[in-house]
Amino acid sequence: MGYLSYTLDARTATGHFPGIGRYVVNLARAMAPRLGPGEHLVLLRDPARPSPWDLTALAGERVRVVDLSCSPFALRQQWAVPRILARLRADLYHSPYYLMPYRVGRPTVLTVHDLIPLLFPRQSTWQARLLFRWALSLALRASHRVIAVSESTARDLQQYFHTPSERVSVIPEAPDPTFYPRPPAEVAAVRRKYGLPAPFVLYVGSNKPHKNLPRLIEAWSFLTPHVSHFTFHASRFTLVIAGVWDPRYPEPRLLAERLGLQNVRWLGPVPEADLPALYSAATLFVFPSLYEGFGLPVLEAMACGVPVIGSNTSSLPEVTGDAALLVDPTDAGALAAAITDLLENESRREEMQERGLQQAARFSWDRTAAMTLEMYREVAG
Repeated sequence: MGYLSYTLDARTATGHFPGIGRYVVNLARAMAPRLGPGEHLVLLRDPARPSPWDLTALAGERVRVVDLSCSPFALRQQWAVPRILARLRADLYHSPYYLMPYRVGRPTVLTVHDLIPLLFPRQSTWQARLLFRWALSLALRASHRVIAVSESTARDLQQYFHTPSERVSVIPEAPDPTFYPRPPAEVAAVRRKYGLPAPFVLYVGSNKPHKNLPRLIEAWSFLTPHVSHFTFHASRFTLVIAGVWDPRYPEPRLLAERLGLQNVRWLGPVPEADLPALYSAATLFVFPSLYEGFGLPVLEAMACGVPVIGSNTSSLPEVTGDAALLVDPTDAGALAAAITDLLENESRREEMQERGLQQAARFSWDRTAAMTLEMYREVAG
């Protein structure tokens, strides 16, 4: 094998792109030790924007960090990125985001995470949807190969953009290695930090409409003592909702207030470092999302040994396998029944904990990096 230089665009490894940033950093970290003789990885970094990750820590004998002060939202990237790729003599360019240079001049790989703007139009303006469709069309046209993070996303690409299946490879994401069952001392510390009750049911994610939080609140109200058609009630449990709160979508909190629910806690954003212990402290994790390109929180919960209830839609069945209890996310009664079933049945929870740990172990960044690097070699070769 001769000298090959792969450029992974890490300008999205900023606080503005937490999910994509995590994808890029974990991929680069796992790919570095797998580089063969003569192979080198270049990470494009935007030093002008703060990042939760220290990309320079990834630099080494075969990994180099190159600065480019140019946002993915800037028109200037259309000539600035190809120019720096030419200077670096890059053999391949990999963009993890659809806002990218569209005349790269190099073999190009694109990662597509989801098609949420098209599938959930209420979450964005018609101008934003038009821009998304146009920009993703250009990105797909500019790319030699496309990585879809799930079979579900691959199907969406074929349905909405007629992307030939031979150009699309499904390479899944994986939980960060920091997600594993945390010891009692760490769990106790995170309980104290957030004043968490014991026991509690956990949701981690945003409040955007496709996350389906109002339905979860409705289901939770069915478990309260004043509702007679469930023999079990959740009065000794608290529903804890953690994640970034978008003020444009206040419906979940308004519904909880209208229903008079006292046993719902809103934590807001939780630092990455606290998430593994937060998952580990939960009795049950519930994720009623209507659509996920991949659905990383369910794997994170499983990796921490928490039984999971999820939706039977989009990518979640392929990610969870037989290790989660899946329900119709539009049916609040079915969601309430599933929560009741697991909270009442300790042996079932223990069985699902074990299955979840096994399922989460099937996904690793090492495997994802190996599959991605294999694609690099095919495209660059």
